[in-house]
Amino acid sequence: MPVDLKSRVTAWTGPVLAPTPVSMRRLALAGVIADTVIMSTGAAVRLSASGLGCPDWPQCSTADVVASKNAGQTLLNTWIEFGNRLLNFPLVIIAALIFIAAWRFRLAEPDGRRRRGLVWLAAAQPLGVVAQAVIGGIVVLTKLNPATVSVHFLVSAAVVAAAVALHMRCAAMARTPGTSGGPETPTTRRELRVISAALVAVTCLMLAAGTVVTGTGPLAGDAGVPRYKLPLEGVTQLHADIGWLLAGLSIALVLGLRLSGAPRRAVRAGWIMLAALGSQGVIGYIQYFTHLPAGLVWVHVTGSVLVWIAVLRLYFTVRERAPVNTARTGPVVTAPSRQPEPLDR
Repeated sequence: MPVDLKSRVTAWTGPVLAPTPVSMRRLALAGVIADTVIMSTGAAVRLSASGLGCPDWPQCSTADVVASKNAGQTLLNTWIEFGNRLLNFPLVIIAALIFIAAWRFRLAEPDGRRRRGLVWLAAAQPLGVVAQAVIGGIVVLTKLNPATVSVHFLVSAAVVAAAVALHMRCAAMARTPGTSGGPETPTTRRELRVISAALVAVTCLMLAAGTVVTGTGPLAGDAGVPRYKLPLEGVTQLHADIGWLLAGLSIALVLGLRLSGAPRRAVRAGWIMLAALGSQGVIGYIQYFTHLPAGLVWVHVTGSVLVWIAVLRLYFTVRERAPVNTARTGPVVTAPSRQPEPLDR
């Protein structure tokens, strides 16, 4: 192999086969972006009533592997659904690269056991893609049953959480390389870490309630798609109440971080999360009072994924630990001063 070609191959494969903390961080970020995109496009499929554009699985229809005109669906509906399926291929590639890089990174460490958690988080990416493909098939074969659609969305949120966790771990290693193994201490107060965990739990509840609202309302699919047999106004009010609880916890956490002298990274992550949540709340109320226009609902669903990412980033930032300064601080021992020698007499 020519030297120039060999160097190019090494440059392209290096981030995966010989990963560094920086390249691991970049790959993990690509995973977060890819998972977010697939969730956003999946929401577009449902909100455009394209969920049955490909009424069969894994083929688009019983007669065609790829998108084609199906009874009761426009060609645009079919291509929206089929296009979302096609996005799984780059997602599989990214997930596989992340897992290979994490495995190689662990082997490159002097003590690979310290990086075992990275491998498990990376493995969640390809495993999540497989699980979502199976669940997606069940969604189609059950004609968009709202319960299966809700599970499909929430499993996607779990895969995003694993991707964010991996990215935050890799980012921490890139900032402080070679510091693992020594004693460490939390950088924020314990009660603030507890509030951040509560924030994650309430956000999970809000995401679940959001899937129920969508599965109850007019945008669950076309007229023939089953829906939750629940009052739309009631589930919408519950979703809004959870949002207000989330807002209260967020404000308390951000103020606590600001007043307790927490690291600037944690305070900044708190403000970003609060801004994302505030924007999401405004969009939510606008879409409700404008009678749920599909485009705005899609923005709201995509915004919920971004809020989820911001909450998770804040959670992991608040739980970061810093190396303990183990330098000895005892009294300084001074060397005895030199006494002048007596003069010869």
